[in-house]
Amino acid sequence: MTIIGIPLEFVLFAATLLGVALFHHHTLYVGLGGLAAVSLYKILVAGFATGVGFVGFAAHLDHELVTLANLLCLLLGFALLSRHFEKSHIPVILPRYLPDDWKGGFLLLVMVFILSAFLDNIAAALIGGAMAHQLFRARVHIGYLAALVAASNGGGAGSVVGDTTTTMLWIAGAAPLQVMEAFVGSSVALVVFGIPAALAQHRYSPILKHSHEHTHVDWVRVGIVATILVCAVATNIFVNFHYPAEAGHFPFIGVAVWVAILLTANVRRHDWEVLPESLKGSVFLLSLVLCASMMPVEQLPVASWATTLGLGFVSAVFDNIPLTALAIKQGGYDWGFLAYAVGFGGSMVWFGSSAGVALSNMYPEAKSVGLWLRHGWFVAVGYVVGFMVLLAVVGWHPEVLGGGR
Repeated sequence: MTIIGIPLEFVLFAATLLGVALFHHHTLYVGLGGLAAVSLYKILVAGFATGVGFVGFAAHLDHELVTLANLLCLLLGFALLSRHFEKSHIPVILPRYLPDDWKGGFLLLVMVFILSAFLDNIAAALIGGAMAHQLFRARVHIGYLAALVAASNGGGAGSVVGDTTTTMLWIAGAAPLQVMEAFVGSSVALVVFGIPAALAQHRYSPILKHSHEHTHVDWVRVGIVATILVCAVATNIFVNFHYPAEAGHFPFIGVAVWVAILLTANVRRHDWEVLPESLKGSVFLLSLVLCASMMPVEQLPVASWATTLGLGFVSAVFDNIPLTALAIKQGGYDWGFLAYAVGFGGSMVWFGSSAGVALSNMYPEAKSVGLWLRHGWFVAVGYVVGFMVLLAVVGWHPEVLGGGR
């Protein structure tokens, strides 16, 4: 069934996203309502690639289960991790080493960018959010929040362990060096959006000039944070290097995070009370991811740099995981360009990436598409400028998965 030539699934999903934009204080209910509408239509009318009716729906859920489980475990686990990092007192001490003008805010974005290249971009965004909470007296400008998300997504775009989409490319056969060219674009974008974001934050609430002189780092909490992150990264690398075929059948990374959390539970108490609110935000994200996975995206336009540029804008409102999967299946892309577009592009809207949703759980005032676009306009500008620099410096070279060009 179509409406003016558009499949009804897309219409329902677009209505859900519009509802999120208009009723940002009720995003969970809007997301669940959209998921219910899309699911019922697919079950009763359109069917799935995996079959028709409830049988097809069950098979589709089974196909998406690992992605959803990994995402849920990471969102909840990193919510606990960010509280440990905040209570380690590192965010309080940090002003001793950062400039106390706008350059301090910019250097914080650079730190998040670098962290995300080695850690999951969700963790980098949450760590950055925890530091900003202390550095700016809990008064963080929405434009700066958008920049934090963009920095975490930009840093992850060039690393095969920094983002789910780049890991997917790695599993499919893209060499790490093929993906790393995305850093050319994301580094330029960091400067383009980072400076105006830091200036806006400095005008809104400057960095706390005088940190607590007698505050000491709680190294035990730092150790807990490191343990959780090392378990996540090591598991990610080990499984994808030694058992890539099994990576899609079990949520290894999410389970590793929670094993580390449980093993450290008696070392320092975890702030379990943050989980209920974090769970609400996580369920909302999962509802959008599941909705997106049911869209009939059977064909993309012919792969080109212009198509890839457009995919970045699409990923701001459409889950980048199915977009990446479809692009891999279609072939003909420059995988570094694709990694930059789908990884960084989601930063343009708060629910366009997992990092944005996670940070918005910490700062609920960011759950407004209008405010995000109004105050974070420089993220979109940075995306386009970075893409064009990437095109000019590296050039468009369609690649064969497996390392060839």
